[in-house]
Amino acid sequence: MKRFSFRKVAGFIIIAFVGVLVVSTIVRLLWNALMPDLFHLPLISFWQALGLLLLAKILFGGFRGPSSRGPWKEKMRQRWMNMTPEERDRFKQDWGKRCRWPDTPFSDRKGFPESSERPPFTQPPTAPDNASSPERP
Repeated sequence: MKRFSFRKVAGFIIIAFVGVLVVSTIVRLLWNALMPDLFHLPLISFWQALGLLLLAKILFGGFRGPSSRGPWKEKMRQRWMNMTPEERDRFKQDWGKRCRWPDTPFSDRKGFPESSERPPFTQPPTAPDNASSPERP
């Protein structure tokens, strides 16, 4: 079994700490440069940027490790390798029907009108130039 040395663990902790500091500073700088001008939001501090980064990680990234998708991928690869060529063709056709837009070739999904049956796209009517600013007496 491989032993971890104190130096490696300490080095990893220092690199992770510096990485969090750098990324939080970048988030703070970008926020303070863009958000107040674009959306009239207040400036944020370093700790607020760190909290925003943590919130984004929770909402969009989760705390799973990078190997959480590995077993699923491997299982699907094994299933694919065990399929006969006919089963593979049927699988491709079934998923091709599910993943295409209604007006693409080979689409036989019910409930979607074909492109020739759809009404043409029309621009919404625009108001005359003088209608946008009514004159007051």
